[in-house]
Amino acid sequence: MSYSAPPDSEAVASKLFAFWAPRDSFPDQAMDNFDSDAVPENEWEDRGELAWNEFDWERYFREQDEAIHRYMGFYEAFRDRPDRIDRVAEQMGWELPDSAEEASEEAAKPPVEEETPEFVEEDEVYTLHKNPVFVATKSIYLSLKRPWELAATEAGKVAAPVALSYLASLHRGEEQATQAIHALDFGDYAMAISLFKRALSALNQSLALIQSPAVGTTNTLRRYREDALPRLFDIREIWLRVINECRNELNRPVDEES
Repeated sequence: MSYSAPPDSEAVASKLFAFWAPRDSFPDQAMDNFDSDAVPENEWEDRGELAWNEFDWERYFREQDEAIHRYMGFYEAFRDRPDRIDRVAEQMGWELPDSAEEASEEAAKPPVEEETPEFVEEDEVYTLHKNPVFVATKSIYLSLKRPWELAATEAGKVAAPVALSYLASLHRGEEQATQAIHALDFGDYAMAISLFKRALSALNQSLALIQSPAVGTTNTLRRYREDALPRLFDIREIWLRVINECRNELNRPVDEES
């Protein structure tokens, strides 16, 4: 069984999903009328084949798991800085061209024809797991769930209904955000906005639950709340930035010559 990487998918992702990016980092063509059947014939096959077995994929996914933990390490190092999500993004290597002019000049260069590779190298493989928004979301949610699960297992620290409701809201937010990032991968900005709004609704529920009187009954829970609130607001900030970029892209006039 073989896998063929979609054309330039990793390069597209680095532009679309850098959540601190300016509008100029988006592709020129709006995709609000996305058609999943519009991929040119044989376009995927032209990228060569990736003949990996289950062990190759396991190694790949472990490396992507390491990226989530690497993000978490940078986040903890910058946790006291107000610009922490941007600083962490820089440390992760999610940097954009120095100026919009440089990005425009790069986009205007004619494509360089290269020989079709017989085998796609691992570094060329793009999956959802490499998406910066995915990495940031998964990492921050992981840092929220782990300590809460430990606190919830200790008798008397948190009421079961509150513990379960809060964990359920975290799960819903993360799940809806993952679906939204899938929509970004396919270039459907309108769908992404809708799904991110659902994720924000779940996140707001998490915020309400964590600030309820039931979570302030012990020193452990109060410390968790103080640590969790900035993380939840950072997730919201990341999603709102992406939503804003999606709306800007949908509102851009389509070039009449295209």
